[in-house]
Amino acid sequence: MPTKDDVEFLALLVHRRKLSKDLAEAVFTELQRGGELDPLLEGALGCSASEVAKLRRTRAGEIPEIPGYEVIQKIGSGGTADVFRVHEKKSGRVIALKVLRDDQAENAATKKAFIEEAKLLEKLRHAGLVEGYGAARYGELYFSRLEYIDGRTLLEMLDDDVRFDETQALRIVLTVAEVLAWLGAHAVVHRDIKPGNIMLASDGRVKLIDLGFAACEGAKARNDKAVGTVQYLSPEQCRGGAAADTRSDIYSLGVTLFHLVVGRLPFDSSDDREVLRMQVMQSLSSPELKSRGLSHHLHYFIEKMMAKEVELRYQTWQELIDDVQSQLAGRESLDFERDAREKPKRNGRAR
Repeated sequence: MPTKDDVEFLALLVHRRKLSKDLAEAVFTELQRGGELDPLLEGALGCSASEVAKLRRTRAGEIPEIPGYEVIQKIGSGGTADVFRVHEKKSGRVIALKVLRDDQAENAATKKAFIEEAKLLEKLRHAGLVEGYGAARYGELYFSRLEYIDGRTLLEMLDDDVRFDETQALRIVLTVAEVLAWLGAHAVVHRDIKPGNIMLASDGRVKLIDLGFAACEGAKARNDKAVGTVQYLSPEQCRGGAAADTRSDIYSLGVTLFHLVVGRLPFDSSDDREVLRMQVMQSLSSPELKSRGLSHHLHYFIEKMMAKEVELRYQTWQELIDDVQSQLAGRESLDFERDAREKPKRNGRAR
Protein backbone atom coordinates (compact mmCIF):
# COMPACT_ATOMS: atom_id res chain seq x y z
CA MET A 1 0.00 0.00 0.00
CA PRO A 2 1.19 3.59 -0.67
CA THR A 3 2.77 5.29 2.32
CA LYS A 4 1.43 8.52 3.77
CA ASP A 5 4.58 10.33 2.59
CA ASP A 6 4.10 9.05 -0.98
CA VAL A 7 0.47 10.22 -1.07
CA GLU A 8 1.39 13.63 0.32
CA PHE A 9 4.23 14.02 -2.20
CA LEU A 10 1.89 13.12 -5.09
CA ALA A 11 -0.63 15.71 -3.88
CA LEU A 12 2.12 18.31 -3.60
CA LEU A 13 3.26 17.62 -7.18
CA VAL A 14 -0.29 18.19 -8.40
CA HIS A 15 -0.67 21.33 -6.27
CA ARG A 16 2.63 22.71 -7.61
CA ARG A 17 1.53 21.91 -11.17
CA LYS A 18 4.39 19.48 -11.72
CA LEU A 19 2.02 16.59 -12.41
CA SER A 20 -1.48 16.49 -13.85
CA LYS A 21 -4.32 15.08 -11.82
CA ASP A 22 -4.88 12.30 -14.36
CA LEU A 23 -1.23 11.24 -14.27
CA ALA A 24 -1.22 11.37 -10.48
CA GLU A 25 -4.23 9.04 -10.37
CA ALA A 26 -2.48 6.63 -12.77
CA VAL A 27 0.66 6.66 -10.62
CA PHE A 28 -1.44 6.09 -7.49
CA THR A 29 -3.08 3.05 -9.09
CA GLU A 30 0.37 1.58 -9.80
CA LEU A 31 1.42 2.31 -6.23
CA GLN A 32 -1.54 0.30 -4.97
CA ARG A 33 -0.32 -2.59 -7.12
CA GLY A 34 3.02 -2.51 -5.35
CA GLY A 35 5.03 -0.13 -7.52
CA GLU A 36 7.67 2.24 -6.18
CA LEU A 37 6.92 5.95 -6.42
CA ASP A 38 10.20 7.42 -7.68
CA PRO A 39 10.60 5.09 -10.70
CA LEU A 40 6.93 5.62 -11.52
CA LEU A 41 7.45 9.40 -11.41
CA GLU A 42 10.46 9.13 -13.71
CA GLY A 43 8.20 7.53 -16.30
CA ALA A 44 5.21 9.82 -15.71
CA LEU A 45 7.29 13.01 -15.77
CA GLY A 46 9.83 11.86 -18.31
CA CYS A 47 12.73 12.83 -16.06
CA SER A 48 15.80 11.30 -14.45
CA ALA A 49 16.21 9.88 -10.96
CA SER A 50 18.26 12.93 -9.94
CA GLU A 51 15.46 15.24 -11.10
CA VAL A 52 12.90 13.32 -9.03
CA ALA A 53 15.27 13.51 -6.06
CA LYS A 54 15.47 17.29 -6.53
CA LEU A 55 11.67 17.53 -6.57
CA ARG A 56 11.61 15.71 -3.23
CA ARG A 57 14.41 17.85 -1.79
CA THR A 58 12.77 21.12 -2.83
CA ARG A 59 9.17 20.12 -2.08
CA ALA A 60 8.29 20.10 -5.77
CA GLY A 61 10.12 23.34 -6.40
CA GLU A 62 8.65 25.23 -3.43
CA ILE A 63 12.10 25.66 -1.85
CA PRO A 64 14.54 27.27 -4.30
CA GLU A 65 17.99 25.86 -4.91
CA ILE A 66 20.22 28.69 -6.09
CA PRO A 67 24.03 28.49 -6.04
CA GLY A 68 25.54 30.74 -3.38
CA TYR A 69 22.46 30.75 -1.14
CA GLU A 70 21.40 28.43 1.66
CA VAL A 71 17.70 28.56 2.46
CA ILE A 72 17.05 28.85 6.18
CA GLN A 73 13.26 29.10 6.12
CA LYS A 74 10.27 30.36 4.20
CA ILE A 75 9.10 33.61 5.79
CA GLY A 76 6.32 34.89 3.58
CA SER A 77 4.10 34.39 0.59
CA GLY A 78 2.28 36.91 -1.58
CA GLY A 79 0.16 36.91 -4.70
CA THR A 80 3.07 36.39 -7.08
CA ALA A 81 6.14 35.41 -5.05
CA ASP A 82 7.45 33.56 -2.02
CA VAL A 83 10.02 35.04 0.37
CA PHE A 84 12.81 33.09 2.07
CA ARG A 85 15.37 33.91 4.73
CA VAL A 86 18.70 32.76 3.33
CA HIS A 87 22.40 32.72 4.11
CA GLU A 88 24.37 34.45 1.37
CA LYS A 89 27.57 32.42 1.29
CA LYS A 90 29.80 35.01 -0.42
CA SER A 91 29.08 37.83 2.04
CA GLY A 92 28.23 35.69 5.06
CA ARG A 93 25.15 37.78 5.78
CA VAL A 94 21.51 36.79 6.14
CA ILE A 95 19.22 38.35 3.54
CA ALA A 96 15.76 37.74 2.08
CA LEU A 97 15.17 36.20 -1.33
CA LYS A 98 11.91 37.03 -3.05
CA VAL A 99 11.31 34.29 -5.62
CA LEU A 100 8.78 34.67 -8.42
CA ARG A 101 6.51 31.65 -8.60
CA ASP A 102 6.79 29.43 -11.67
CA ASP A 103 3.22 30.06 -12.82
CA GLN A 104 3.69 33.82 -12.46
CA ALA A 105 6.97 33.81 -14.40
CA GLU A 106 4.95 32.61 -17.40
CA ASN A 107 3.14 35.97 -17.44
CA ALA A 108 5.30 38.53 -19.24
CA ALA A 109 3.66 41.54 -17.54
CA THR A 110 4.04 40.03 -14.05
CA LYS A 111 7.67 39.11 -14.71
CA LYS A 112 8.40 42.63 -15.96
CA ALA A 113 6.76 44.21 -12.89
CA PHE A 114 8.77 41.90 -10.59
CA ILE A 115 12.05 42.96 -12.18
CA GLU A 116 11.09 46.65 -12.20
CA GLU A 117 10.25 46.54 -8.49
CA ALA A 118 13.66 45.03 -7.75
CA LYS A 119 15.40 47.75 -9.77
CA LEU A 120 13.39 50.46 -8.02
CA LEU A 121 14.25 49.17 -4.55
CA GLU A 122 17.91 48.91 -5.54
CA LYS A 123 17.90 52.54 -6.63
CA LEU A 124 15.93 54.03 -3.72
CA ARG A 125 17.46 54.27 -0.25
CA HIS A 126 15.51 55.40 2.83
CA ALA A 127 15.65 54.25 6.46
CA GLY A 128 11.93 53.42 6.36
CA LEU A 129 12.09 51.43 3.11
CA VAL A 130 13.37 47.87 2.77
CA GLU A 131 16.73 47.80 1.00
CA GLY A 132 16.95 46.04 -2.36
CA TYR A 133 20.10 44.48 -3.80
CA GLY A 134 18.87 43.75 -7.33
CA ALA A 135 17.23 40.96 -9.33
CA ALA A 136 18.78 37.88 -10.91
CA ARG A 137 17.87 34.69 -12.71
CA TYR A 138 19.01 31.10 -12.22
CA GLY A 139 17.64 28.74 -14.84
CA GLU A 140 13.91 29.40 -14.91
CA LEU A 141 13.92 31.02 -11.45
CA TYR A 142 13.61 34.81 -11.14
CA PHE A 143 14.49 36.25 -7.75
CA SER A 144 15.34 39.53 -6.05
CA ARG A 145 17.67 40.06 -3.10
CA LEU A 146 16.39 42.12 -0.18
CA GLU A 147 17.33 43.25 3.30
CA TYR A 148 16.15 40.70 5.86
CA ILE A 149 13.99 42.33 8.54
CA ASP A 150 13.51 40.47 11.78
CA GLY A 151 9.91 41.27 12.58
CA ARG A 152 6.30 40.87 11.47
CA THR A 153 3.93 42.70 9.17
CA LEU A 154 1.19 44.73 10.81
CA LEU A 155 -1.34 42.40 9.16
CA GLU A 156 0.25 39.36 10.82
CA MET A 157 0.01 41.16 14.15
CA LEU A 158 -3.62 42.15 13.56
CA ASP A 159 -4.44 38.57 12.60
CA ASP A 160 -3.00 37.51 15.96
CA ASP A 161 -5.40 39.97 17.67
CA VAL A 162 -2.67 42.48 18.49
CA ARG A 163 -4.28 45.90 18.97
CA PHE A 164 -2.46 49.18 18.67
CA ASP A 165 -3.14 52.10 20.97
CA GLU A 166 -3.61 55.56 19.51
CA THR A 167 -0.04 56.73 20.03
CA GLN A 168 1.48 53.55 18.56
CA ALA A 169 -0.77 53.72 15.52
CA LEU A 170 -0.05 57.41 14.89
CA ARG A 171 3.69 56.88 15.17
CA ILE A 172 3.52 54.07 12.62
CA VAL A 173 1.39 56.16 10.27
CA LEU A 174 3.76 59.11 10.68
CA THR A 175 6.79 57.00 9.72
CA VAL A 176 5.01 55.53 6.70
CA ALA A 177 3.83 59.00 5.61
CA GLU A 178 7.42 60.27 5.81
CA VAL A 179 8.63 57.41 3.60
CA LEU A 180 5.82 58.05 1.12
CA ALA A 181 6.58 61.77 1.08
CA TRP A 182 10.19 60.92 0.27
CA LEU A 183 9.05 58.58 -2.51
CA GLY A 184 6.78 61.33 -3.80
CA ALA A 185 9.78 63.66 -4.02
CA HIS A 186 11.22 61.05 -6.38
CA ALA A 187 7.96 61.01 -8.39
CA VAL A 188 6.89 57.59 -7.04
CA VAL A 189 3.35 56.77 -5.86
CA HIS A 190 3.03 53.49 -3.93
CA ARG A 191 -0.55 52.41 -4.83
CA ASP A 192 -0.76 49.48 -2.37
CA ILE A 193 -0.56 50.85 1.17
CA LYS A 194 -1.88 48.28 3.65
CA PRO A 195 -0.81 46.56 6.90
CA GLY A 196 0.54 43.60 4.92
CA ASN A 197 3.12 45.87 3.28
CA ILE A 198 4.32 47.47 6.52
CA MET A 199 6.67 45.66 8.88
CA LEU A 200 7.38 46.33 12.52
CA ALA A 201 10.92 45.12 13.19
CA SER A 202 11.88 43.54 16.52
CA ASP A 203 14.00 46.63 17.27
CA GLY A 204 10.99 48.92 16.81
CA ARG A 205 11.75 50.19 13.31
CA VAL A 206 8.86 50.60 10.87
CA LYS A 207 9.61 49.48 7.30
CA LEU A 208 7.66 49.69 4.05
CA ILE A 209 8.47 46.44 2.26
CA ASP A 210 6.78 46.31 -1.14
CA LEU A 211 6.78 48.50 -4.26
CA GLY A 212 5.12 45.98 -6.54
CA PHE A 213 2.40 48.39 -7.73
CA ALA A 214 4.44 51.61 -7.55
CA ALA A 215 4.19 54.02 -10.47
CA CYS A 216 5.09 57.54 -11.48
CA GLU A 217 2.70 60.27 -10.35
CA GLY A 218 -0.11 60.56 -12.91
CA ALA A 219 0.52 57.16 -14.53
CA LYS A 220 -2.58 55.31 -15.71
CA ALA A 221 -3.25 51.65 -14.95
CA ARG A 222 -3.34 49.20 -17.84
CA ASN A 223 -6.86 48.75 -19.25
CA ASP A 224 -8.10 51.36 -16.74
CA LYS A 225 -8.32 48.66 -14.06
CA ALA A 226 -8.13 49.34 -10.32
CA VAL A 227 -4.63 48.84 -8.90
CA GLY A 228 -3.97 47.69 -5.33
CA THR A 229 -5.76 45.67 -2.65
CA VAL A 230 -9.55 45.98 -2.72
CA GLN A 231 -10.14 46.66 0.99
CA TYR A 232 -7.74 49.64 0.98
CA LEU A 233 -8.61 51.23 -2.38
CA SER A 234 -9.79 54.82 -2.59
CA PRO A 235 -13.20 55.47 -4.15
CA GLU A 236 -11.64 56.89 -7.32
CA GLN A 237 -9.46 53.78 -7.67
CA CYS A 238 -12.50 51.56 -7.13
CA ARG A 239 -14.23 53.19 -10.06
CA GLY A 240 -11.28 52.30 -12.29
CA GLY A 241 -9.23 54.49 -14.60
CA ALA A 242 -7.76 56.71 -11.86
CA ALA A 243 -4.19 57.90 -12.36
CA ALA A 244 -1.55 57.27 -9.71
CA ASP A 245 -2.22 59.98 -7.12
CA THR A 246 -0.74 60.75 -3.70
CA ARG A 247 -4.23 61.40 -2.34
CA SER A 248 -5.27 57.82 -3.12
CA ASP A 249 -2.32 56.59 -1.05
CA ILE A 250 -3.44 58.94 1.74
CA TYR A 251 -6.86 57.26 1.66
CA SER A 252 -5.24 53.79 1.86
CA LEU A 253 -3.11 54.89 4.80
CA GLY A 254 -6.31 56.18 6.46
CA VAL A 255 -7.88 52.72 6.08
CA THR A 256 -4.70 51.27 7.58
CA LEU A 257 -4.91 53.64 10.56
CA PHE A 258 -8.56 52.67 11.09
CA HIS A 259 -7.63 48.98 10.94
CA LEU A 260 -4.83 49.43 13.50
CA VAL A 261 -6.92 51.19 16.15
CA VAL A 262 -10.28 49.45 15.60
CA GLY A 263 -9.01 45.97 14.73
CA ARG A 264 -11.23 45.50 11.69
CA LEU A 265 -11.64 46.97 8.22
CA PRO A 266 -14.09 49.85 7.72
CA PHE A 267 -15.59 48.18 4.64
CA ASP A 268 -15.42 44.41 4.35
CA SER A 269 -17.22 41.57 2.61
CA SER A 270 -16.45 38.16 1.15
CA ASP A 271 -17.44 39.65 -2.23
CA ASP A 272 -14.81 42.03 -3.63
CA ARG A 273 -17.43 43.74 -5.79
CA GLU A 274 -19.44 44.56 -2.68
CA VAL A 275 -16.32 46.03 -1.03
CA LEU A 276 -15.76 48.23 -4.09
CA ARG A 277 -19.37 49.41 -3.91
CA MET A 278 -19.08 50.23 -0.20
CA GLN A 279 -15.82 52.14 -0.72
CA VAL A 280 -17.57 54.34 -3.27
CA MET A 281 -21.08 54.64 -1.81
CA GLN A 282 -21.13 53.87 1.92
CA SER A 283 -20.31 56.46 4.57
CA LEU A 284 -17.66 55.70 7.17
CA SER A 285 -19.25 54.52 10.41
CA SER A 286 -17.59 53.03 13.45
CA PRO A 287 -19.10 52.90 16.93
CA GLU A 288 -15.67 51.65 18.15
CA LEU A 289 -14.09 55.03 17.40
CA LYS A 290 -16.53 56.60 19.85
CA SER A 291 -16.55 53.88 22.51
CA ARG A 292 -12.82 53.29 23.01
CA GLY A 293 -11.83 56.66 24.36
CA LEU A 294 -9.97 57.63 21.19
CA SER A 295 -9.25 61.33 20.76
CA HIS A 296 -11.18 63.75 18.57
CA HIS A 297 -7.91 64.33 16.73
CA LEU A 298 -7.76 60.69 15.69
CA HIS A 299 -11.37 60.84 14.47
CA TYR A 300 -10.42 63.90 12.44
CA PHE A 301 -7.34 62.27 10.90
CA ILE A 302 -9.26 59.18 9.80
CA GLU A 303 -12.22 61.13 8.44
CA LYS A 304 -10.00 63.56 6.54
CA MET A 305 -7.73 60.84 5.17
CA MET A 306 -10.72 58.74 4.12
CA ALA A 307 -12.94 61.48 2.68
CA LYS A 308 -14.86 60.13 -0.32
CA GLU A 309 -14.22 63.33 -2.27
CA VAL A 310 -10.54 63.55 -3.11
CA GLU A 311 -10.55 67.36 -2.74
CA LEU A 312 -11.58 67.06 0.93
CA ARG A 313 -8.69 64.81 1.90
CA TYR A 314 -5.20 65.89 2.91
CA GLN A 315 -3.73 67.11 -0.36
CA THR A 316 -0.07 66.45 0.45
CA TRP A 317 1.93 64.17 2.71
CA GLN A 318 3.49 67.16 4.43
CA GLU A 319 0.07 68.46 5.43
CA LEU A 320 -0.70 65.12 7.10
CA ILE A 321 2.77 64.82 8.63
CA ASP A 322 2.51 68.29 10.22
CA ASP A 323 -0.87 67.47 11.79
CA VAL A 324 0.21 64.08 13.17
CA GLN A 325 3.50 65.45 14.49
CA SER A 326 1.65 68.24 16.30
CA GLN A 327 -0.79 65.77 17.84
CA LEU A 328 2.00 63.43 18.99
CA ALA A 329 3.95 66.34 20.45
CA GLY A 330 0.84 67.45 22.33
CA ARG A 331 0.22 63.95 23.68
CA GLU A 332 3.86 63.77 24.80
CA SER A 333 3.55 67.04 26.71
CA LEU A 334 0.40 65.75 28.44
CA ASP A 335 1.84 62.35 29.35
CA PHE A 336 1.11 62.58 33.07
CA GLU A 337 2.19 58.99 33.70
CA ARG A 338 5.59 59.76 32.23
CA ASP A 339 5.84 62.88 34.40
CA ALA A 340 5.06 60.80 37.48
CA ARG A 341 7.75 58.28 36.55
CA GLU A 342 10.39 60.93 35.97
CA LYS A 343 9.57 63.17 38.99
CA PRO A 344 11.48 61.06 41.58
CA LYS A 345 14.51 61.07 39.29
CA ARG A 346 14.42 64.86 38.99
CA ASN A 347 13.96 65.22 42.74
CA GLY A 348 16.85 62.83 43.33
CA ARG A 349 19.15 64.95 41.19
CA ALA A 350 18.03 68.13 42.96
CA ARG A 351 19.13 66.74 46.31
